Amino acid sequence: MADQKIRVVVAKPGLDGHDRGAKVIARAFRDSGMEVIYTGLRQTPEQIVETAIQEDADAIGLSVLSGAHEHYFRAIVDLLKQKNASDIVVFGGGVIPESDIPALLEIGAGAIFGPGTPTTECIEWLKKAVSQKRV
Repeated sequence: MADQKIRVVVAKPGLDGHDRGAKVIARAFRDSGMEVIYTGLRQTPEQIVETAIQEDADAIGLSVLSGAHEHYFRAIVDLLKQKNASDIVVFGGGVIPESDIPALLEIGAGAIFGPGTPTTECIEWLKKAVSQKRV
């Protein structure tokens, strides 16, 4: 189990069309040996959760720049609970005000990475979070 590859869905919820950050982190995850499923732009929470379940993903990484981060994190965490898939780690990044991060963590996000966070920090956090879930 320890050498099982991490499968991560990288998703862009909502109408936000800026995906450079999502593509950068998807590439970094892939380069580190993870299997990455990038959903593309303008995904609904339902599409994101369905993709994660169908792909047997360990995690969902959300890239949110639209200001609707609380709505999307809450909707995705709630849908995962409804579908008995709460073992899928949810985390995210984007332009999210520091003051909003505690609420996102309370909702169920495992971590929030702001602009300029080194990709190595995201990779190491995800490896640790997934290994803890797999125990």
